[in-house]
This record gives sequence, structure tokens and C-alpha cells, in this order.
Amino acid sequence: NGINLFSQDNGSSLPKTGFTWPGAGFPTTANAHSHNDYEKKAPFTDAYAAGFGSIEADVFLEKGLLLVAHSKDQFDAARTLQSLYLDPINAAISKNGGRIYADSSRSLQLMIDFKTDGGTTMAALLEVLKNYPAITSTASVRIVISGNRPDVAAWNNLPPYIFIDGELEKSYNTAQLSRIPMLSTNFATYSKWNGKGRLPEAERMVISGLIDKAHKSGKKVRFWNAPDILNSWYAFLDEGVDYINTDQVAAISRFFEQLPDRSFTNPVPAYELYKPTYKNDGTTRPIRNVIILIGDGTGLPQWYAGYTANHAGLNVFNMHYTGLSKTSSFDNYITDSAPGATAISSGVKTNNRAVGVDHTGQKLELLPMIVKRRGMKTGVITSGDLRDATPASFYAHRPERSDNTGIITDLLAEPIDLIMGACPYSPSDSLFTRVKKQFSFYTSPSEVRETGKPVFVADPTAAKHMYDGRG
Repeated sequence: NGINLFSQDNGSSLPKTGFTWPGAGFPTTANAHSHNDYEKKAPFTDAYAAGFGSIEADVFLEKGLLLVAHSKDQFDAARTLQSLYLDPINAAISKNGGRIYADSSRSLQLMIDFKTDGGTTMAALLEVLKNYPAITSTASVRIVISGNRPDVAAWNNLPPYIFIDGELEKSYNTAQLSRIPMLSTNFATYSKWNGKGRLPEAERMVISGLIDKAHKSGKKVRFWNAPDILNSWYAFLDEGVDYINTDQVAAISRFFEQLPDRSFTNPVPAYELYKPTYKNDGTTRPIRNVIILIGDGTGLPQWYAGYTANHAGLNVFNMHYTGLSKTSSFDNYITDSAPGATAISSGVKTNNRAVGVDHTGQKLELLPMIVKRRGMKTGVITSGDLRDATPASFYAHRPERSDNTGIITDLLAEPIDLIMGACPYSPSDSLFTRVKKQFSFYTSPSEVRETGKPVFVADPTAAKHMYDGRG
């Protein structure tokens, strides 16, 4: 009996992907919204330098001043909307020839969250903006009002450079929608998820429905009061959220910068899996053949990466009985493939870089010798160099894995009936003269013929990557 360690969910646990990467291009900091930006060490500057697509400032109208603060106890006459945001934006536009970013494909949404009456605060803002014609005339900056928005009836009277942050729960007519570039809502109204693990499916479906509603209206989506950790950023992008609400400018900037290197989309159809019948499961008849299939350097992360890239399918996950083996090195915390494979071939723990010997350098009895006594034939086949540590651990006895000459010398003394893999050699090499006397020697599997002798196939194709033609 074995232990079933892997779920048989056929991919039902994989999230949907809102962004069709990489065809549509990877999301960038243009998809980031700097929430309460004024509370950062360098308001505007940090988010702008990172290329954020949206920056938020909370504004109070206090004694004729547009003060930037989260609450009244933070009032500082020096921290005005002009000094923290409008002046640096104006300077950037001047520097970049009329655009907010030097990159002409980038734009900026300045979201101003009114904390005081919408009508009077808007009037004060419009008066201030008269001094910033470069801001109000460029298409690369969009001023969006949130919080205590002006009454809907007054929207038609607003200048064309003023837009409104729509509320996702509300319905708007066509004219009103033309003033709305983005729909926002409180994430906590629909989900209690803290960003860890998986977004609960029932809550995910509600969130997904809200996003679809906004996108069908041609509007972007932002959730505030939402989880703000790496796992949640992935989840929100997968769901198709357009602006990730964040208080972590530096961290999310690194996230977006590294995203292309940490993402892969399989451009080809899924590999069709073998469909086992399991007809031999539970039977007690003798086993005729044993195949040890070793993914060199492969662990569960690689398996799940392959499973995901293959559209949620991998043959190994269809096996009913699976288990794990921990092949630790004798002399090192991190095991390399030499002692890892030797543990499989001999059952003995050894040093890093050692193949087929124990930690003192003594020769070990390996599987080919053991099964030979039972009248079984042995083959070693690799999609790499047959002198590499993993295949060599089944026939060689060397304390140093790079001893290629010694490894091939040991092969001549082991009961190997078939060995296949890459093995560069010189025709004048005396060692390979011995190999060719003992083995039927070929350079391609298609050349192999029955001769009664052990078979050695030195195929250069095995040394290639699949994308270089290995097949």
C-alpha cells in the first residue's frame, strides 16, 4: 500500500486568469494605486518614481486651504494639495515636454478624496486648478474625485478635465458613465478574506461578478480596504482587478518588476496525458519489470510548475499510490544529485559529489548487481550525459562525480545491459576502444540491433534541451 499525497482535482484548484499574459503584456506599476499616498515618507515622489498609474490624496477644505491629511488632527498648513501634488506634477509635465511620464505610454490618475463637502471643496479645487493649465490640458493626467463627490446633478457643469470615481454598487446613465473612468468599492463588504491562502470560492464568485459588471461598462476596477500582501496581489490580478490598492509602494514595485520572470504561459496545447486503467492495482502476481524514473534535481515545486503550465495535468498526479523519499547527504545540509541518486541505487547515505561509494570512499553494491543475481537485466537511460552524477550512481564508484574517465572505467566492470545518453568522446580514446569491444556501440537508438552483447548508445541529441531539438 502507498500514500496518496496528491489531489485528483484535475485543476479545479487553479485560479482563473483575468490578464491573458503574456500576449496582453504583463501588468506593471501602471496597475498600482498608491492608497493614502500622503502618508508615505515621500508623498507623490516614491509612487511617481515607481511609475504608478494612480495616486491618492485625501483633501480637506480648511479655512480656504486644500489640506492633505487623513484626519483633522493631522492638519499642517504646509501640506497642501498644491505643495505635495500639483506642484511636483506640474514640474514633471514641464520636464517631460507636456506629459507626466517620459514614457509616452504611461499616464497618471490623481485621485482626490474629498473629506469635506463635495460642492464647496470642488469649487475650491477648480479655483486652484486655474493656476495649473499644464495639468488640466494634458491627456496624460486625469483628475478623479472620490469620497464626498459632488452631487450627480452637478456633474454636467464640471469642466471636462474633472472625472468621478464611480461607486460599484450604483447604476449610472450613459452621460454619467462618460464622467467615470473607474468604479471602486469596499472589499470588506463582500469578503472577509485576509489575503492568505485561497480567496473562498463563494466570495470569489461575488468579487468576480462585480469585476465583470464594471468591465462590461468599459470601466476599470479598484477595491479599497482590501488585503495588501503578495498573495492577494496575485489573486486580484488573476481576477482582472485593474488597480491594486496598496500602501506598500516599494514592495509592490518589486512585485511588478519581477512578475515577468516569475510567470509563464504555455503557448501550446496541453500535453495529452496517459489514461491509466489501474487494472493491476491491488493484484499480488509477481512483478516482471521495475522502472525507476528520476527527475534529476526535481521536487514538488517543479512538479506543480509543470502541472500548472500543462493546463493542470501531469501523469504523476494520476498515480494512485505515491510517496516521498528524503535522500540526505552525509556531509552537507543541501544534497546534490550524486548522494541523492546513490541513496536510491544503494540505500546508503554518502557525501556530496560521491557516486556509488559510501562517505569513506568504499565501493557500494548497487541495484544492477543486486537484480543481476535475480536474473534480471538492467538498463540506464538518461536525457543528459550518461556520465552525469545521477545515471553514474547506478554503475560507478567514485568519490568525485566529475571523474569522467573513472566513471566509464567502472561501467566496464558493472552488469549493465543497456546504457543510453549523451557521451562526447574521441575515436582515438583508448578507453572507448575498450567500450566498443565490450558493448555494441551506437550513436543513435535507431541504429540498435540485436547482437547478444550489452548495448551502449552515445547519442549527442540527448545533450540538447527540448527547445533545441531533443524532442
